[in-house]
Amino acid sequence: MSDADSTDEFEPVQVFETTDMDLRAGSDDCYKCSTCDTSCPVAEVDDEFPGPKFQGPEQWRLKRKEGHEVDDSITGCSNCMRCDDACPSSVPLSQMHNTARGEYVEEQRFGHETLAALRRGEPREALEIVRDGTDGLVERLRNRVLANYHTSAWLASKAPRVATRTMNFGPARWLMEKTLGVTKERDFPAFAEQTFREWWVERGGAHVENPDKRVAYFHGCYSNFNTPEVAKAMVHVFEEFGYEVLVPPQKCSGTPMFANGMLTDARRHAETNVENLAAAIDGGADVIASCTSCSMALRQEYPELFDLDGIEDVAANTYEAVEYLRLHEDLEDELDEAEVDAGEFAYHAPCHARNQGLDRQAVELFSDLDGAEIEDVGDSCSGISGTYGWKEEKYDYSMEIGEEMFEHMESADGETGMTECPTCAMQMEHGTDYDIRHPLELLAEALVDDTASAG
Repeated sequence: MSDADSTDEFEPVQVFETTDMDLRAGSDDCYKCSTCDTSCPVAEVDDEFPGPKFQGPEQWRLKRKEGHEVDDSITGCSNCMRCDDACPSSVPLSQMHNTARGEYVEEQRFGHETLAALRRGEPREALEIVRDGTDGLVERLRNRVLANYHTSAWLASKAPRVATRTMNFGPARWLMEKTLGVTKERDFPAFAEQTFREWWVERGGAHVENPDKRVAYFHGCYSNFNTPEVAKAMVHVFEEFGYEVLVPPQKCSGTPMFANGMLTDARRHAETNVENLAAAIDGGADVIASCTSCSMALRQEYPELFDLDGIEDVAANTYEAVEYLRLHEDLEDELDEAEVDAGEFAYHAPCHARNQGLDRQAVELFSDLDGAEIEDVGDSCSGISGTYGWKEEKYDYSMEIGEEMFEHMESADGETGMTECPTCAMQMEHGTDYDIRHPLELLAEALVDDTASAG
């Protein structure tokens, strides 16, 4: 029997200070087949990135040796999580990457060590700590700004037109690239004139009360601040099926924070989310998300990274919105009787949708909808991976990764894109100039009459 078969054969070993979870079993399950490396889109285009196998089990083994620090190549991982899906041994690769990246980022913080040296009366040591710590400081500041999109979007929502124009003003974009390393090549998404939560309050909340069919909507940052039309479509569709929709207090899912190693920030957001979503579950609701990265965070990354009361219940009762309807309603029959004038769509399945087994969902769902044609543009990664493609030094890599998707989109019959992921939508639009829609928007068009969707 191998070590992986019985936890009684070894003492638990925590090698990453950012988590109390023992990853030895996962590390021992890796037999170095390198399937994860061949599936990694970053390793394919970036010769300096060693791949998921090194970043996961090999990094864990090395970290057990005294004095070994996390390799800085961990910051090259985009957190697409395709390696999780590829591994034949179910090694928790993304969990290993997230914990290693979290420790790496913590090791870069030098404020507490500097103050401790000063308290000890060692100013020279304090100065040396500061000198070492300021190396890469601008990059870390940039990553923190990108990772905390919830905060910057909330500020932008106070003057959305001004914020949109300012962020897309040519000299401002040039300055952000030169000072922070945020690429000037991308257009910043427009901020909505009215956020989803503002609209929700204005309409008076839920229009359906039904304790037997109740869902708690985790809308995430982007559907709230940038594309409230997606969130509104979700509400209208679920109310059409008789669901009472709850919109609990919530913060960012933490996905961009995981990708940038900011586990302390992510935990603060997770504490709020888990507390409020667990309370909704206790009240008879299931949790739904319209963003596949948000549903992935709640389902997989939260219980892998944090030990919080209610976290297992949240993970077990979270669904992607369309997935939930397919499980609980006869959605295909409803669509068989519907008709739209929507045209043809080029559909891209996000990596985080694939990890949840949802990659063919939209294609299957709309295959018989009159007035709409959906064509799958392949299983490649879009390349943007949240904040990854916004970094000046990663932009060219992100576009090279996305090239296969762009080519497939342009060869498809449709000239409108479709995806569940907001940053994939950014990349699709950026690479093709297509308009991009969410499957929920097409569902609303097919099933909800104009009167209902107006409120």
